[in-house]
Amino acid sequence: MSSSRSQGGAETTVVTAFYSLILLTSSLRTIWFVIPGTIWSTNYTPHAVMAFDASEPWAIQFLELILVSTGSLCLFSIFILILVYWADILKKYFYPGASRSKPMVTFLVLVVALLAIQVVNAALFLFRDYSTEGMILVNSITLSLVSIVCVCEITIFSHRFRTVLKTLGAINQVSTESQVKRIVWITVTGNLFFLTRAFLEIALTTMLLIYWKKHGTVSEVFSHSLWDSYILLKHVSELAILGLMLYILQSRFTAGGFEAAGKDGNGGYERVPDADPNDAAAATSAAPTLSV
Repeated sequence: MSSSRSQGGAETTVVTAFYSLILLTSSLRTIWFVIPGTIWSTNYTPHAVMAFDASEPWAIQFLELILVSTGSLCLFSIFILILVYWADILKKYFYPGASRSKPMVTFLVLVVALLAIQVVNAALFLFRDYSTEGMILVNSITLSLVSIVCVCEITIFSHRFRTVLKTLGAINQVSTESQVKRIVWITVTGNLFFLTRAFLEIALTTMLLIYWKKHGTVSEVFSHSLWDSYILLKHVSELAILGLMLYILQSRFTAGGFEAAGKDGNGGYERVPDADPNDAAAATSAAPTLSV
């Protein structure tokens, strides 16, 4: 009974955090979109501005970079949360004797690490170690690395989750085809988002580094059409993935995992030998719910 209550409490915490991160990401992006670009900067494309430069509105441009980078951090934190909980569930099945740390603690450590990078980046700008160009470069490198890691982790965990679902379905003699299909669909969609984001950030980083090495500035590296393409692809992909995650949360969410499948399948199920049924519930519940 206590284990069941603990499982229910954990699910509530995860879903609450999930919704909160989606809300925060959407709010930050909305704020950035509704404020006219002329308020942020007189130039449409990025250009070098040093902190405390009286000839430039450095403070408002610094605020814009913080707003954009914080929104990206919140967006990527959603996927980090998902992957951390997937890893914890799968560890129970693939490494039954291994110790398991608290997923939320692991999640917070990872997010704090990414936040620390943003704080150091902002501090270096304020100490005039580099201009806004440097902040953009650091953000691009960070997001490209995180995107590549997320592609790898989603692919690995998705394969393992499908293995677990098929095995538990065979043991309980129930169909898990719908859960497996959902994971496959979400995996493909999630990987498309991260591959797109990784490509955009790597391309941006490469262009910045090459132009910066040659000219010492990136003021002229982006034409209006090129910057438009980058912004459009970046934010359309974000909008698509946020919409997908909301769809997943609105779809069938149950604390019983296989009990939900039972409504579509054979009804009652037997206990899985040598496995905690609460973990089986968590695995199948998390699969359709925390699966982006």
